Amino acid sequence: MSGQCVMKIGELELNKIYCIDCLEGMRKLPDESVDLVVTSPPYDNLRTYKGFMVDLHLVGQDIYRILKDGGIAAMVIQDQTRNFGKTLTSFRTIIDWCDNIGFKLFENVIYRKYGTEGAWWRNRFRVDHEYIPIFLKGKRPSYFNKVSLMVPSKHAGKVLTGSGNRRTDGTTTKTVTRAINPMKCRGTVWDYLMAGDKDPLKRKHPATFPDQIPIDLIQCFCPPGGLVLDPFLGSGSTAVAAKALGRKYIGFELSREYCDIADKRISR
Repeated sequence: MSGQCVMKIGELELNKIYCIDCLEGMRKLPDESVDLVVTSPPYDNLRTYKGFMVDLHLVGQDIYRILKDGGIAAMVIQDQTRNFGKTLTSFRTIIDWCDNIGFKLFENVIYRKYGTEGAWWRNRFRVDHEYIPIFLKGKRPSYFNKVSLMVPSKHAGKVLTGSGNRRTDGTTTKTVTRAINPMKCRGTVWDYLMAGDKDPLKRKHPATFPDQIPIDLIQCFCPPGGLVLDPFLGSGSTAVAAKALGRKYIGFELSREYCDIADKRISR
């Protein structure tokens, strides 16, 4: 369009959703061109995704190639229960991506949510979590800023004595007395108890995650002006978050219906 600058990387325009298979889409991106990947792939038939399935090993290989050195790939994933046993898809994927592709597991965050009783009222525990394995390419993250992830300290403003730690030889370090800061690191259990954001348009997709998840991951791991990719964009939450935070984005989604949902969410 005349007078409008179109930003591109490889064969693709930035800040755009492509209604194509993610493997085809990632082949159009150059090596080491993406700062952060945030996604939740279809797995274990936990939801109906218009019949689409995916080879997570092939996806992991392409993600590793296009990530910059120090780049991060974060995945929201859980396991189906079959005959009273977990499929272990999440754990198999973590091991495969680390042992066979080259990633490090930077951390495995627990995404705490409201579980449903479902068929497990008498036979199993209610499932109140999913996993967010955070994969690292290279020696260390090229960008890491967890200030936005801080949470209020329970004992903010108090002066307390504690923090004695057990050494490997069984002895204990000395305790310290100090004032408690107003905010603290949230740790590795992240609470997202907002029940799906209550967005009727977003909820037309069968398997959404809260918008706050990509917001938190982008602020922590993607530098200002950096590029975020979601190879399974779904209802568009990663792109919506990236746009709101001033990052560039690309999204791949095979379903035309879900692409339309994501486009509407981004445009509004």
